[in-house]
Amino acid sequence: YKLRADDYHKKQSTLAALRKKALDKNPDEFYFNMVSSQLKDGVHVANKAKGTEEENTEEQRKKNGHTFYVDSKHKVYSRPTLHTLESKTIQGAVEPLCIKKLAKQRKHPYKILSQRIDREKMFVIGQKIQTRKDLHDKNKKVKVSKETVNASAVYKFEAKRKR
Repeated sequence: YKLRADDYHKKQSTLAALRKKALDKNPDEFYFNMVSSQLKDGVHVANKAKGTEEENTEEQRKKNGHTFYVDSKHKVYSRPTLHTLESKTIQGAVEPLCIKKLAKQRKHPYKILSQRIDREKMFVIGQKIQTRKDLHDKNKKVKVSKETVNASAVYKFEAKRKR
């Protein structure tokens, strides 16, 4: 009886741990292997590559729309050659409205970054003001590090017992 009961409890605790792990799993988690494999009868099976390598590269080029250029020495570049620039027309946004929209999209991350930098500067200024307020205290203090542009000075205060 004891062996059977211990085995039962061990299996129940394993199932409970697996349930907890499933609840803790991030639903947005993604691995590229998920695309190239699938479940068949509860077993993971990798999908086989279809066609030859040439067909795959052609499919990939069509899929992502990015063109690679190959020079005579078989090096691959993502930039067009002078000959290609002279012979073909420019692809992409040409209308002024689209160009303005793209410029706005390009400036947006820089704007967010500058706001973040300003917030950091304000935080440092707040730290320096708080340090100056703390210095008015009559407790003994020792300077640990000097004040810099990016950080306030650090002081170590002697612990004083409250009555």
